[in-house]
Amino acid sequence: MPKLPCFKAYDIRGKVPGELNAEIAYKLGRAYAAELRPAGPVAVGRDVRLSSPGLAAALVRGLNEGGADTRDLGLCGTEMVYFAAARPGMGGGIMVTASHNPMEYNGMKLVRGGAVPVSGDSGLDVLERRVREGDLGTPAPRPGTNQPENVTAAYVQKLLSFVARSKLKPLRIVANAGNGCAGPILDALAEHLPFDFIRIHHTPDGNFPNGVPNPMLTETHPVTANAILEHHADFGIAWDGDFDRCFFFDEQGSFVEGYYIVGLLAERMLEKAPGAAIIHDPRLVWNTLEQVIVAGGRPVQSKTGHAFIKERMRAEDAVYGGEMSAHHYFRDFAYCDTGMVPWLLLAETISVTGQSLGQLVGGRMRRFPCSGEINSRVADAAAVIAKVRARYVPGAKLVEAVDGLSVEFLEWRFNLRSSQTEPILRLNVETNADPALLREKTAELLALIRG
Repeated sequence: MPKLPCFKAYDIRGKVPGELNAEIAYKLGRAYAAELRPAGPVAVGRDVRLSSPGLAAALVRGLNEGGADTRDLGLCGTEMVYFAAARPGMGGGIMVTASHNPMEYNGMKLVRGGAVPVSGDSGLDVLERRVREGDLGTPAPRPGTNQPENVTAAYVQKLLSFVARSKLKPLRIVANAGNGCAGPILDALAEHLPFDFIRIHHTPDGNFPNGVPNPMLTETHPVTANAILEHHADFGIAWDGDFDRCFFFDEQGSFVEGYYIVGLLAERMLEKAPGAAIIHDPRLVWNTLEQVIVAGGRPVQSKTGHAFIKERMRAEDAVYGGEMSAHHYFRDFAYCDTGMVPWLLLAETISVTGQSLGQLVGGRMRRFPCSGEINSRVADAAAVIAKVRARYVPGAKLVEAVDGLSVEFLEWRFNLRSSQTEPILRLNVETNADPALLREKTAELLALIRG
């Protein structure tokens, strides 16, 4: 029997009901209880999608029948499940979400106690086999109980602990929740902050009347950018559906590549924890390396993906980890990713330095211009990578295979890696202060990849 298609490398994700449905959710709850044997209650949260309440209810039923107690967080963000699962005495957490995927999708993100990820090589593959084969263990002699729990107040206080509120200036901020889950949390935070928020697509609505909340799509950018210009805002934020990622726009309404946010946040965290380790992914690195080293930190490269980043952060006791894809991880947030802490730190940085976001990242963008991630659909990813390797590795200054193929020359470098889930190659190119070389090499590589 083939592997269930909704089980991916890091999480569960598929179309409802064909690939993911209440039966699979129930079986997953049973399998989680039987395999992981949680030593305390399991936090269960859900996003705003119309299929999420039914999937969450089936999941809870499976967990309870398997003997696990559950804490129902209701509508929330993924990081709130992480926050709840990381507390002493908790046995784990499961978030029902498909984040930024189209409306017909849903999914789940799983963690153990301490908010440690459950991914392909750390238990998810075993859970998939149990669900597929019906190996769910025997129903528990004492079923678990389900209790609603509201963690918002404690979670908000945790978020606020990352900044010195006395230093915050009354900034004007455009906040685009995309009709996902971020709106209510922004409101809860706003009571404690001096900011003037311009709220866009603020109300959670699983019908997604303004499109699926995916700020990576350039067609979603104008609504945030225009609001910044109209209201003379200091910067803008846009979140994905479960708000574990946040994306930034400067005071001119220009979208800021997540790559440059990593170095900026690394500097801020190193002020709070001098000399600490900073974890980064291999796709784009020169800017992050320079900023971390100049700030007195220790840069450490990790394979892309939340499970790898979190594992390396724990091993290095890193204060912060960042991926150019807008995932930002913090030691003091159980090494987990959060879409709320980054914008708070950014607001603090703007308040303390007196510099705009455009000023904070403009020089870095000129110093190390980058292509941003460019996707190409290919028939045979391995064959294309082999072709690129043969062309560029001879004569390269440095070649790495930490994640895909990274090739470095004196004035430019690139990373080419395969998607975990699709026949797609992802290309990132950066240069040493040479935008013309960036355009030339990006076009050259794309011609070879797509040829």
